[in-house]
Amino acid sequence: MTLTRLFPRSLPGQIALLVAVALFVAQAINFGLLVRERQGARFAQVIVPSVTRLIDAAERIGAPINPRPEPPPPPGGPDHPPRERRQGRGGRVDFVPANPIPVELDRRPDIEGDLRRGLTDGGVQVGQVIAVIRPIDADRPLLKRMDPARADRLRRLGAELMVAVELPGRGWLSLSSAWPRTERALIWQLLAQTLILYIVVLVPVLWAGHRIARPLRKLAVAARDFRPGDDADPVEEAGPGDVRAVIAAYNALSTRVTAMLDEKDRMLGAIGHDLRTPLAALRVRIESVEDEEDRARMADTIDEMNHTLDDILSLARLGRPSEPPTDVDLSALIDAVVEDFRDLGQDVTFEEAPRLRMHLRPALMRRAVRNLIENAVKYGGATEVRLRSDDHSVRIEVCDRGPGIPPEKLEKVFDPFTRLEESRNRETGGAGLGLALARAIVRDASGEITLANRDGGGLVATITLPRT
Repeated sequence: MTLTRLFPRSLPGQIALLVAVALFVAQAINFGLLVRERQGARFAQVIVPSVTRLIDAAERIGAPINPRPEPPPPPGGPDHPPRERRQGRGGRVDFVPANPIPVELDRRPDIEGDLRRGLTDGGVQVGQVIAVIRPIDADRPLLKRMDPARADRLRRLGAELMVAVELPGRGWLSLSSAWPRTERALIWQLLAQTLILYIVVLVPVLWAGHRIARPLRKLAVAARDFRPGDDADPVEEAGPGDVRAVIAAYNALSTRVTAMLDEKDRMLGAIGHDLRTPLAALRVRIESVEDEEDRARMADTIDEMNHTLDDILSLARLGRPSEPPTDVDLSALIDAVVEDFRDLGQDVTFEEAPRLRMHLRPALMRRAVRNLIENAVKYGGATEVRLRSDDHSVRIEVCDRGPGIPPEKLEKVFDPFTRLEESRNRETGGAGLGLALARAIVRDASGEITLANRDGGGLVATITLPRT
């Protein structure tokens, strides 16, 4: 699965994703700043007092100290290690001969670096500096001997800092101090804040995106289903001002388109009437022609002109068919068209197919199939018609054994008034509108029509319709 598939396609989804990513980045930056702030606070609260006590203890036992202003000597003298318990955050400092921290505990190099820098700045010469953090055992006997308030604070903090500092040639200073576990609480705090932000911000964003997208979806459906003359209700103008302006413009455009097509239909009707009238008059006049052969040729010419006129008007009016879609047995429809050609003595066969109910405009589909069979009969003689279907589509195949069509011109023949004179017989007549009209009819039914040359010669025209 690619990232493109995971990316939301809807407007509310994309807006919500953008806001969510922005909030996440902002919270991540906020988390980084807070962690840094807490680390600074922890350094001031724990590291600095620990360094102070370690320096004080080193001075008490006479560890080498770099020259610096000497404070007044603490009570107890330099020969006595500081064993007393001190109240406060720093705990007590012990002087031991060896490293008291178990080696299996994980060390904290960041804390060790802070301690070393503090001791160095304080003038204490040290060797190894070891710092670990371990959980506090609530049942430790030491906690029972502590001041109750301090013991309770340690239990709540849940961790302690153990420090061991080597004084070269003398021994080790050991210090235990309470360690606040602020990261875990900080993480939960930021998670809660992020969740609240998502609820407070994303819910209104999703609502606003849905408010914008709902009228746009209605507009898209109306534009996709637009059929001039359907008398469909205008799309409701809803949503923000910009969206309402787009919907209003679409409503005005659909009204203008319908009006233009109405005017075109009236003009075509007038043209058809004006042309058929002189053609009918010519048909009457040729009856006075004595030569039978000339009269027959004139009659054929007039019939061809009428046929061409019908094709032109049908193609021009196809966008506004007057016939409503109905449930039709497609197998019976094709068989009826084939029978019409058989009655005229044409060699057309149809493989028997089971009943197949389709929702379409029967007269238009009958004309599309008839145009394909008519072309096949003209240019290929014997014609085979087959009906195939599967779970997704229905195919009507019209096959002939004619000269075929050059591969580079298989699409060009669908252009109106296009005839391939080099491969088709000019004596067959026609204005080159049959395939154009058939494709327009099939596409009006949400299908497609294609041509392909057959192995061994000939052509197969295929009408593919979606199953409904």
